[in-house]
Amino acid sequence: MFFWLYEHLAAGVHGHIPVFNLVRYITFRTIMSLFTAQVIVVAMGSRFIRWMQAKQGRGQPIRAEGIQRHITEKAGTPTMGGVMILAGLFGGTLLWGDLSNVYIWAVLVVTAGYGLLGFLDDYSKVTKHSTDGISGKMRLFLEALIAMAAIALIILFAAKPPEDPSLLTSVAFPLVKNAVVNLSWFYLLFGACVIVGAANAVNFTDGLDGLATVPVMIAASAYGMIAYLVGNFIFANYLQLHFVPGVGEIAIYCAAMIGAGLGFLWYNAPPAKIFMGDTGSLALGGGIGAAAVATRQEIILVIIGGLFVAETLSVIIQVAWFKRTGKRIFLMAPIHHHFEKLGWSESTVVIRFWIVSIMLALLGLATLKLR
Repeated sequence: MFFWLYEHLAAGVHGHIPVFNLVRYITFRTIMSLFTAQVIVVAMGSRFIRWMQAKQGRGQPIRAEGIQRHITEKAGTPTMGGVMILAGLFGGTLLWGDLSNVYIWAVLVVTAGYGLLGFLDDYSKVTKHSTDGISGKMRLFLEALIAMAAIALIILFAAKPPEDPSLLTSVAFPLVKNAVVNLSWFYLLFGACVIVGAANAVNFTDGLDGLATVPVMIAASAYGMIAYLVGNFIFANYLQLHFVPGVGEIAIYCAAMIGAGLGFLWYNAPPAKIFMGDTGSLALGGGIGAAAVATRQEIILVIIGGLFVAETLSVIIQVAWFKRTGKRIFLMAPIHHHFEKLGWSESTVVIRFWIVSIMLALLGLATLKLR
């Protein structure tokens, strides 16, 4: 909004008040987006938590077959804290982003759509006092539709990269210079798999206080940097990356995600006063996936989001092996519960997973230069 005001209303003012020129720069708006999102979440935190406690009563249902300590220590903690995160995320993005930029609207479509699905899932669990929410197949179908709608928006309305107009429907490979495969409209399916996979991977990870929040912020930091680089012709050319006009605005969205995550962590740090629930985890994971698609750096999401991939694979392997043999590979899945069963304290699991997430993000960023 402020960028729009700068362009349309401040033409006669910024010449006399030079400070208004700061709004032109993505770097300045990125910093302000982060700060704004954090302030919004922190400001609404205590009142929102008290209101949710009054509305939800017994709070988020805890799996009976889960960690016994969780049943006694976490019972009664309200969920749907993702509403706080989304308020900050949308506030920071809409106030400081370029609202004429199609990438901004594409990632917000995914975030809002997945946030709504997560909210309905959380609402179903709380009202039924059960860990079962919306049907898994129905949720995946709706997630795929939302993802494909956002991708179609990018393909149809985003500015075509001058060096390769087909890049909007192509998959670029890291480590190999100029290696792209044009999928044409089949890219809708590929991109949807990336976004849906990211959303559900973060959802699996969200099982301990602060476990998903910080890795999401780390991934958002990495993709915010990537968006800035590939959206700048000079930097993209220097690093031999594919230049994507206009995608730099995604950095403002990623900054808002970081700020919202910081604000939420104030209340979600152990012992958590509120859980983000599916409202937050699906929206944040979908947003990360959408940022990967927008920047044409989908494949390195496997590295940057490697922690989320490991959590998801642990569930898939556990279920598949149990169906085949009747035995379990892990003591409990997702894998963070396996380490709890081994005797690790919750804070140990969380902090060590944060460290792993940081190292994977740095490794993913390193691939940008290894070409």
